[in-house]
Amino acid sequence: MGVSGSGKTTVGDLLADRLGVPYAEADDFHPPANIAKMSAGVPLDDEDRRPWLDAIAAWARDRGSRGGVVSCSALARRYRDRLRENAPGLFFLHLDGDFDLIAGRVARREGHFMPPSLLRSQFDALEPLGADERGAVVGVEGDAGKVTDRALAALSAPSGS
Repeated sequence: MGVSGSGKTTVGDLLADRLGVPYAEADDFHPPANIAKMSAGVPLDDEDRRPWLDAIAAWARDRGSRGGVVSCSALARRYRDRLRENAPGLFFLHLDGDFDLIAGRVARREGHFMPPSLLRSQFDALEPLGADERGAVVGVEGDAGKVTDRALAALSAPSGS
């Protein structure tokens, strides 16, 4: 989980490869209307997100004990709660970095429907993981390999957080 440009796709794909499990990109679960809205620079509302979150949760639930990695912004607690309602046992890795670092990454991206102008709204909407949420925060400083190493360490921590 994390804001746009935090490395969810890159790290998620690397993490899934290292774990030997399938990977899914949450952006692929958006209906065309959501993509059109974001491409026009309009943030999604909860009604837009509901079917998207349910589709992501269904993918995760269908992995069962085999496991999998799916990237998803999941910025608000209520979105993570909805995902957990439909796919109990999810573990959230929050890829976290400061605005300037991530804004620089977003500015260098090409061909992504998420415009840099919406990044501030994502940081404003971000609700960090609560103490009662199963997950961990992973800093995104450094290259993708180092971030993935930190993510793997967080997954293998004795407390699971």
